[in-house]
Amino acid sequence: MELWEKNKLLHARAAFGSALPAFERPLPMQDVVKELFAVKEFEALQVVSEQEWMAYDPKAMKAAGETAKLREMKQEFKSKTIDLNLMWLKQMVETSYPLLEKTALFWHGHFATRNDNPYFDQLLLHELRKNALGNFGDMLRAVSKSPAMLQFLNNRQNKKSHPNENFAREVMELFTMGRGHYTEDDVKEAARAFTGWNFDETGSFVFRERQHDAEPKKFLGKKGNFNGDNILDIILEQKQTALFITQKIYRYFVSDEKVNDKHVTELAGRFYESNYDIASLLRDIFSADWFYSSTTVGAKIKSPIELLTGYRRLIPMYFMNDRTLVYLQRVLGQLLFYPPNVAGWPGGKSWIDSASLATRMRLPEALLGARELDLSMKDDGDMMANHKTGSGDYSVRRNFRTGNMMVNWDTYLGFWKKYPKDNLPDSLASFLLPVSIGTKQLQEVDGFADKASDESYIKSLTILLMALPEYQLA
Repeated sequence: MELWEKNKLLHARAAFGSALPAFERPLPMQDVVKELFAVKEFEALQVVSEQEWMAYDPKAMKAAGETAKLREMKQEFKSKTIDLNLMWLKQMVETSYPLLEKTALFWHGHFATRNDNPYFDQLLLHELRKNALGNFGDMLRAVSKSPAMLQFLNNRQNKKSHPNENFAREVMELFTMGRGHYTEDDVKEAARAFTGWNFDETGSFVFRERQHDAEPKKFLGKKGNFNGDNILDIILEQKQTALFITQKIYRYFVSDEKVNDKHVTELAGRFYESNYDIASLLRDIFSADWFYSSTTVGAKIKSPIELLTGYRRLIPMYFMNDRTLVYLQRVLGQLLFYPPNVAGWPGGKSWIDSASLATRMRLPEALLGARELDLSMKDDGDMMANHKTGSGDYSVRRNFRTGNMMVNWDTYLGFWKKYPKDNLPDSLASFLLPVSIGTKQLQEVDGFADKASDESYIKSLTILLMALPEYQLA
């Protein structure tokens, strides 16, 4: 594989697509890997302050008869979930550290919650981004004690007098070991250990000792007077946990369908020995010779968020109404902070069906071609259905238009104008598409391009190539 092809593959998987300079001057792979991991600063994303959250007291407002004010604040808080969605999406587009955001997006699907509470969502997002390239054990503990997770999986109702098993079950089945590596008795005993885990009015974790079952427990073959932290420690001692997480990360960064068991086993062993160092695991993947094999190329389907972010990082576009981006997420089937269920988004082939592929192929013309296209919403019957806020209506709609927007082509056009027209189709296809298309197909695409001027030729050819099914791959 040529150096440029390696650069392109790594940027497609570890970031949100290639930058233009990499096409002209591809770097040695060790330099690209080093640059991706060089995160020098981290800024939390916030749409609700602690003071604003503390002022939101539905019980007190109801008691004081302030029903109108309560309705207004409820609408405002629901709208702020969308604000957080757009703020994070903007961060993905503008960040100098795309690997951090790309990995945080993985963890967002792994530790899936849906509370319609922007304050809880931003606290959880902070932990996911802060620990995205850090230690998995630290992240697991932080997420497990977050108000978003404790509320979503009903652990506030988990008391010694009436244990609730939801949280304990999902911690093992979805977040650490996977189904089949624990028993129903283990679930019951773990639930007892997690009794009393709660949070206060500020969203800070609290341990309600009176609600905790302090009697001895037996979990995964061990006996003791376990609490929730002990359970997480025992789970992290299981090599199966390292294997399960490695398999999921492999599918996210390497291949949706074809998992090489030998590679995963070797990676998981080193991941376990590193005490769950996420950055070390990813470096192992991105530095492996097998990662740059032909079987890896085009082995992933871009998620909707990856697709939208890739467009906007390559060719800056500005929406007159940024809520348009919320509709686009819904059209494509991935709305940040609204996963379909606790298992998150399935990914892979689930992103594509006949309707969604047609929509994806028409999007470049809608976004970059200044054309209004009707796009059908996915009616999932669940995700944000009938959800209204003070800033707009997010209920299911059958038709959709992109609305007014501005596209800044300047940098992109300036780069490609340096290339001779005769070479432009090959050069653009090599840059934009993860896999090669045949000469005949490329000639057919080129035949539809607008050659009235250099600018119209570059623009139209770019849009046509982005509209190919191959562009959906990474």
